[in-house]
Formats: sequence, structure tokens, C-alpha cells
Amino acid sequence: MGLAEIKARITVAETAAGRTAGTVTLIAVSKVQPLDRVIATLEQGQRIFGENYVQEAAGKWPDLRLRFPGTAVHMIGPLQTNKAKLAFDLFDAIHTLDRASLAEKLARLAQTQGHCPTLFVQVNTGAEPQKAGVLPDDADAFIADCRAKDLPVAGLMCIPPEGEDSTPHFTHLAQIAARNGLDQLSMGMSGDFEAAIAQGATHVRVGSAIFGARNYG
Repeated sequence: MGLAEIKARITVAETAAGRTAGTVTLIAVSKVQPLDRVIATLEQGQRIFGENYVQEAAGKWPDLRLRFPGTAVHMIGPLQTNKAKLAFDLFDAIHTLDRASLAEKLARLAQTQGHCPTLFVQVNTGAEPQKAGVLPDDADAFIADCRAKDLPVAGLMCIPPEGEDSTPHFTHLAQIAARNGLDQLSMGMSGDFEAAIAQGATHVRVGSAIFGARNYG
């Protein structure tokens, strides 16, 4: 499909939702993608990327940032507390703040270093036991706790259950964000980003539709 077509579809979805063109940020999910595909996407002008694994990102992005100034990298995978320091220094945003121990660790790092990546609280809208994220009923209290720690929570993130209609999950996430005064929503992937934009997504995370299928072998 490619980057240009995805950008065009985002613009159409923004217009259909009555939103201003350019208000949705495209995060190109480059995890487990060959380096030549990532470089080709950078050469086409894409500057915001998403990674799931701290070690992979650490081995890839320092050099690429030097080659392509202005590049931002977002952490969109589960973050182990013991890798928080490396992630803190590596990523411009972390979309997977999902538990008190991680909030405490990030708060300590922020106080020590005087800055912090932009943070999104991950909400497990489907209450799936195998999936990371704060449960919807606990989200308000968790957001308040993060704010009490002076963490810069900008918005919320969700990954709807596979095989379900995503729209109710996007709607639910938007409702939680609205009542907590948060205006950024990281939701929507290759198969459902247009539905996410219709429900107010500010960040969509698209990988395979840009880069092609991943080879985990």
C-alpha cells in the first residue's frame, strides 16, 4: 500500500469526520522491519516512528536520527520497569504507561533529569486478562495518581480486542479522556485507523500497511 496512500486515506478520514487536515499524527510502526524499508520511509519524509522493543530501537535509531534530523520515536509496546531508564532517554513519547510501578520509576527519572517523554496511559478497554493496560474502571484514579507525581500525561492509548468492532472501544477511550481533560488519543492501526479518526484519534499507529508484512523469522 505504501506511505503516500496511507497519508491520503488519513486526510480523507479527517475530512469525513469534520476535522482539519493535518490534525492526526501518523506513527509509522517500524518494529521488526528491515532497515532498508525504514530508510526508504524516512527518505519519503516520514519523521515519526513507533517501536515495540527497547533493545531493537536502541540499536536502530541513534544512527538514523543523525542521518534524518527531526525524527521522533515513540514507544508503543509494553515497557518493563527495568528498561525504563533506557526508554526514557531513547523515546520522545511513551504510549504504554500502565501501572503504578512504572509511573513511580518514570517520575523519579523525570525529577532527576528535569524532563520527561510525552506520556500516554494505556487503557485495556476490552478488559483482556492477557493484555497490558489499566482497566477502564481504574483509569480515572490512575491518571490522577500520575498527575500527582507531576508526570506529563498527554493522552490515552488502547488496542481493541482482535476480531471485535473497534469503534465502541475507541468511543470509550475518548470518553475517559474527555472527563479527565486529556486531548490526545493514540488509537487505530492498519486495519481500523479510519474508524479511530472518526472517534477522535490524534495519533494512529500504522505498520504493515506502510512497510509490508513483517518477517518474525
